[in-house]
Amino acid sequence: MASARLKAPRGTFDVLPEEGRRRLALRSVCHSLLDHRAGLEYVETPAFEDTELFARGVGEATDIVQKEMFTFEDKAGRSLTLRPEETASICRAYIEHGMHKLPQPVRLWYWGPFFRHEAPQAGRYRQFTQVGAETLGSDDPAADAELIALLAELLEEARCREVGLRISSLGTPATRRRYREELGDHLRRHEARLAPAVRERIELNPLRAFDSDDEGTRAVMAEAPRLVDRLDEGDAEHFAEVRARLDEAGVGYVVDATLVRGLDYYTRTVFEFTSGALGAQSALGGGGRYDGLMEQLGGPPTPAIGWAAGIERILLAADPEATGHWGSTSPPRVYVASSDPAQARRAFALLTELRRRSVNAQIEQAGRSLKGQLRQADRLGARFALILDGEGGLELRDMRSGEQQEIGSAADVERLVDPEVSGW
Repeated sequence: MASARLKAPRGTFDVLPEEGRRRLALRSVCHSLLDHRAGLEYVETPAFEDTELFARGVGEATDIVQKEMFTFEDKAGRSLTLRPEETASICRAYIEHGMHKLPQPVRLWYWGPFFRHEAPQAGRYRQFTQVGAETLGSDDPAADAELIALLAELLEEARCREVGLRISSLGTPATRRRYREELGDHLRRHEARLAPAVRERIELNPLRAFDSDDEGTRAVMAEAPRLVDRLDEGDAEHFAEVRARLDEAGVGYVVDATLVRGLDYYTRTVFEFTSGALGAQSALGGGGRYDGLMEQLGGPPTPAIGWAAGIERILLAADPEATGHWGSTSPPRVYVASSDPAQARRAFALLTELRRRSVNAQIEQAGRSLKGQLRQADRLGARFALILDGEGGLELRDMRSGEQQEIGSAADVERLVDPEVSGW
């Protein structure tokens, strides 16, 4: 009986070569912008953490903690969770490694896989990749505006289509607590019109009602008080300064008082980038300020702000005409061929030497005849073929003109195939 064909688990996917090249190109864009030009430092954290980190950091009332985490017990009986997001892990690393002793702010960026048990859909998977940036140790509105502007620039350089930015402010925890009580009262007065899931969470997390797609709930929320209208003087001034900086930088945005984000740790500034090219599920990435999270996790009081953006979402929103070259790879400059199998070892040595000299080179590995090897070199788009004969002699063949010339060494090859020297 034939075995069932094995497939990747539901909600995951394989990155095949063409898509892999697009992802590498996007990573290069991120590295150039965030590392080289903005001066953020690259970090990585473990793919799994103690479950308590996310329960305390992300929030017990969030969908992530309640429904979406991949949690398991290790052989020692400890509860571990595949990371559903990175901010809590960044804060844990900041505390664990004493990064508060460094000159502040500490400005970081990351790229890596994350895991959530969500319903799979276009651009949303149970294992997904995010790029993100965090600034820890500053409550200056300039930190907020800088990170927002960086994500705007990243999406522009990734050629994402129909990008929009929504921003708002959640105020301080005290402001938010008072507002939650006011919003809870409003929801209870209209409880009969709310979706069952919203009714169940009035006490736990009433702000999530703003995210509901239920028609009755949306009608109730249209009449609800707005947190942005309840900000105290300090919060309002901070939000105004963030907007003023974005205005000066030419970053367009819309103030959306219904924007609450899905994580409990946010304070003050929150923001989200969307793409009209993605349909109803339009989010590309976003983030916000989380001034109380470090203390909540046992660290020193540390104001901070960050964002994360989905790589699959960005690539889905990218203009295919503008990024079409991302799916292509450079053809070899030189294809090493041999007319005699006895020269295979020397051919490999020449390949290695060429690569050491920064020449893009490939070698025959399928046992073809010399004629077949030259056909393969042509299929790959190689500009030259380096041919070893049975006596160990070397000839360089111009794949366009068919002309061949004898040469003496890999150094001669490097010189002859250099476009600045050869003109080819």
